[in-house]
Amino acid sequence: MIRDADATRARLLAAARAEFAAHGIAGARVDRIAAKAGSNKAQIYHYFTSKEGLFDAVFASIVEEVLREAPLDPDDLPGYAVKLAEGYERHPDILRLVTWQRLERGDQPPSEAAIAVTERKVSQIAQAQQEGRVSSRYPADILLTAILHTAAMWTSTSPESASAGQPPSAAARRRYIAQIVTDLISETPRT
Repeated sequence: MIRDADATRARLLAAARAEFAAHGIAGARVDRIAAKAGSNKAQIYHYFTSKEGLFDAVFASIVEEVLREAPLDPDDLPGYAVKLAEGYERHPDILRLVTWQRLERGDQPPSEAAIAVTERKVSQIAQAQQEGRVSSRYPADILLTAILHTAAMWTSTSPESASAGQPPSAAARRRYIAQIVTDLISETPRT
Protein backbone atom coordinates (compact mmCIF):
# COMPACT_ATOMS: atom_id res chain seq x y z
CA MET A 1 0.00 0.00 0.00
CA ILE A 2 2.83 2.43 0.83
CA ARG A 3 4.52 1.75 -2.50
CA ASP A 4 1.23 2.41 -4.30
CA ALA A 5 0.75 5.67 -2.36
CA ASP A 6 4.30 6.74 -3.23
CA ALA A 7 3.69 5.93 -6.89
CA THR A 8 0.42 7.90 -6.91
CA ARG A 9 2.11 10.87 -5.24
CA ALA A 10 4.98 10.74 -7.77
CA ARG A 11 2.54 10.62 -10.72
CA LEU A 12 0.62 13.57 -9.30
CA LEU A 13 3.83 15.58 -8.86
CA ALA A 14 4.97 14.83 -12.42
CA ALA A 15 1.59 15.76 -13.89
CA ALA A 16 1.41 18.90 -11.73
CA ARG A 17 4.91 19.96 -12.76
CA ALA A 18 3.89 19.89 -16.43
CA GLU A 19 0.56 21.61 -15.75
CA PHE A 20 2.05 24.39 -13.59
CA ALA A 21 4.89 24.98 -16.05
CA ALA A 22 2.40 25.37 -18.88
CA HIS A 23 -0.35 27.33 -17.12
CA GLY A 24 0.99 28.80 -13.88
CA ILE A 25 -0.63 28.44 -10.50
CA ALA A 26 -3.86 30.27 -11.31
CA GLY A 27 -4.28 28.67 -14.73
CA ALA A 28 -3.51 25.10 -13.65
CA ARG A 29 -6.50 22.81 -13.23
CA VAL A 30 -6.55 20.01 -10.69
CA ASP A 31 -8.91 17.97 -12.86
CA ARG A 32 -6.32 17.98 -15.70
CA ILE A 33 -3.56 17.08 -13.26
CA ALA A 34 -5.58 14.21 -11.81
CA ALA A 35 -6.53 12.90 -15.27
CA LYS A 36 -2.95 13.04 -16.53
CA ALA A 37 -1.75 11.24 -13.39
CA GLY A 38 -4.42 8.56 -13.71
CA SER A 39 -5.80 9.61 -10.35
CA ASN A 40 -8.58 11.82 -9.04
CA LYS A 41 -8.93 15.24 -7.43
CA ALA A 42 -9.57 13.72 -4.02
CA GLN A 43 -6.08 12.22 -4.10
CA ILE A 44 -4.57 15.65 -4.78
CA TYR A 45 -6.33 17.11 -1.76
CA HIS A 46 -5.44 14.05 0.32
CA TYR A 47 -1.71 14.28 -0.40
CA PHE A 48 -1.26 18.05 -0.85
CA THR A 49 -4.27 19.73 0.85
CA SER A 50 -4.79 22.26 -1.97
CA LYS A 51 -3.64 23.29 -5.43
CA GLU A 52 -1.25 25.73 -3.76
CA GLY A 53 0.10 22.93 -1.56
CA LEU A 54 0.65 20.87 -4.70
CA PHE A 55 2.56 23.75 -6.29
CA ASP A 56 4.68 24.06 -3.14
CA ALA A 57 5.51 20.35 -3.35
CA VAL A 58 6.45 20.68 -7.03
CA PHE A 59 8.60 23.72 -6.24
CA ALA A 60 10.35 21.88 -3.38
CA SER A 61 11.04 18.97 -5.73
CA ILE A 62 12.71 21.22 -8.32
CA VAL A 63 14.85 22.81 -5.60
CA GLU A 64 16.01 19.30 -4.64
CA GLU A 65 16.57 18.38 -8.29
CA VAL A 66 18.74 21.43 -8.96
CA LEU A 67 20.73 20.77 -5.78
CA ARG A 68 21.33 17.17 -6.82
CA GLU A 69 22.27 17.95 -10.43
CA ALA A 70 24.27 21.14 -9.82
CA PRO A 71 25.70 21.33 -6.32
CA LEU A 72 27.47 24.58 -5.49
CA ASP A 73 31.26 24.36 -5.51
CA PRO A 74 32.67 27.68 -4.25
CA ASP A 75 36.05 26.69 -5.68
CA ASP A 76 34.59 26.27 -9.18
CA LEU A 77 31.86 28.88 -9.59
CA PRO A 78 32.26 28.96 -13.41
CA GLY A 79 31.72 25.18 -13.48
CA TYR A 80 28.71 25.55 -11.20
CA ALA A 81 27.16 28.09 -13.57
CA VAL A 82 27.74 25.79 -16.54
CA LYS A 83 26.11 22.86 -14.69
CA LEU A 84 23.11 25.05 -13.92
CA ALA A 85 22.84 26.12 -17.56
CA GLU A 86 23.03 22.50 -18.72
CA GLY A 87 20.29 21.59 -16.25
CA TYR A 88 18.09 24.43 -17.51
CA GLU A 89 18.60 23.16 -21.07
CA ARG A 90 17.61 19.61 -20.04
CA HIS A 91 14.67 20.79 -17.94
CA PRO A 92 13.29 24.03 -19.42
CA ASP A 93 10.27 23.78 -17.16
CA ILE A 94 12.39 24.65 -14.10
CA LEU A 95 12.76 28.31 -15.01
CA ARG A 96 9.14 28.48 -16.17
CA LEU A 97 8.06 27.26 -12.73
CA VAL A 98 10.36 29.77 -11.02
CA THR A 99 8.94 32.52 -13.22
CA TRP A 100 5.36 31.53 -12.40
CA GLN A 101 6.25 31.55 -8.70
CA ARG A 102 7.65 35.07 -9.03
CA LEU A 103 4.72 36.33 -11.12
CA GLU A 104 1.92 34.86 -9.07
CA ARG A 105 3.50 34.91 -5.63
CA GLY A 106 5.79 37.89 -5.91
CA ASP A 107 4.37 39.36 -2.74
CA GLN A 108 5.27 36.20 -0.80
CA PRO A 109 8.70 34.83 -0.01
CA PRO A 110 9.74 31.77 -2.01
CA SER A 111 9.42 28.38 -0.39
CA GLU A 112 11.24 27.66 2.85
CA ALA A 113 13.33 25.08 0.99
CA ALA A 114 14.43 27.68 -1.59
CA ILE A 115 15.27 30.20 1.14
CA ALA A 116 17.32 27.66 3.09
CA VAL A 117 19.22 26.55 -0.02
CA THR A 118 19.94 30.14 -1.04
CA GLU A 119 21.13 31.07 2.44
CA ARG A 120 23.43 28.04 2.49
CA LYS A 121 24.89 28.93 -0.91
CA VAL A 122 25.46 32.56 0.10
CA SER A 123 27.14 31.33 3.29
CA GLN A 124 29.41 28.97 1.32
CA ILE A 125 30.45 31.77 -1.04
CA ALA A 126 30.98 34.20 1.87
CA GLN A 127 33.16 31.62 3.64
CA ALA A 128 35.24 31.12 0.47
CA GLN A 129 35.58 34.91 0.23
CA GLN A 130 36.74 35.17 3.84
CA GLU A 131 39.32 32.47 3.18
CA GLY A 132 40.55 34.29 0.07
CA ARG A 133 39.46 31.51 -2.32
CA VAL A 134 36.86 33.73 -4.04
CA SER A 135 37.11 37.43 -4.79
CA SER A 136 35.29 39.77 -2.42
CA ARG A 137 34.73 42.28 -5.21
CA TYR A 138 30.98 41.63 -4.93
CA PRO A 139 29.02 40.68 -1.80
CA ALA A 140 28.25 36.95 -1.69
CA ASP A 141 24.50 37.38 -2.23
CA ILE A 142 25.01 39.67 -5.24
CA LEU A 143 27.60 37.29 -6.68
CA LEU A 144 25.24 34.32 -6.36
CA THR A 145 22.41 36.28 -8.01
CA ALA A 146 24.69 37.26 -10.90
CA ILE A 147 25.81 33.64 -11.34
CA LEU A 148 22.21 32.36 -11.36
CA HIS A 149 21.13 34.91 -13.95
CA THR A 150 24.20 34.27 -16.09
CA ALA A 151 23.43 30.55 -16.10
CA ALA A 152 19.87 31.28 -17.23
CA MET A 153 20.63 33.86 -19.90
CA TRP A 154 19.93 31.62 -22.92
CA THR A 155 16.90 29.83 -21.55
CA SER A 156 14.35 32.20 -23.01
CA THR A 157 14.07 34.24 -26.14
CA SER A 158 14.69 37.89 -25.53
CA PRO A 159 14.43 40.77 -28.00
CA GLU A 160 18.21 41.12 -27.78
CA SER A 161 18.89 37.50 -28.75
CA ALA A 162 16.23 37.53 -31.47
CA SER A 163 17.76 40.58 -33.16
CA ALA A 164 21.28 39.16 -32.92
CA GLY A 165 20.49 36.22 -35.21
CA GLN A 166 21.31 32.64 -34.29
CA PRO A 167 22.30 32.02 -30.68
CA PRO A 168 25.77 30.59 -30.12
CA SER A 169 26.24 26.82 -30.13
CA ALA A 170 25.81 24.92 -26.87
CA ALA A 171 29.59 24.65 -26.49
CA ALA A 172 30.02 28.39 -27.10
CA ARG A 173 27.24 29.21 -24.61
CA ARG A 174 29.02 27.14 -21.96
CA ARG A 175 32.32 28.92 -22.68
CA TYR A 176 30.66 32.34 -22.46
CA ILE A 177 28.92 31.46 -19.19
CA ALA A 178 32.17 30.18 -17.68
CA GLN A 179 34.07 33.27 -18.84
CA ILE A 180 31.46 35.70 -17.55
CA VAL A 181 31.50 34.06 -14.12
CA THR A 182 35.31 33.96 -14.19
CA ASP A 183 35.24 37.70 -14.84
CA LEU A 184 32.75 38.20 -11.98
CA ILE A 185 35.01 36.46 -9.49
CA SER A 186 38.28 38.00 -10.63
CA GLU A 187 39.75 40.77 -8.52
CA THR A 188 39.95 43.12 -11.47
CA PRO A 189 37.65 43.12 -14.46
CA ARG A 190 38.98 42.51 -17.95
CA THR A 191 39.23 45.59 -20.09
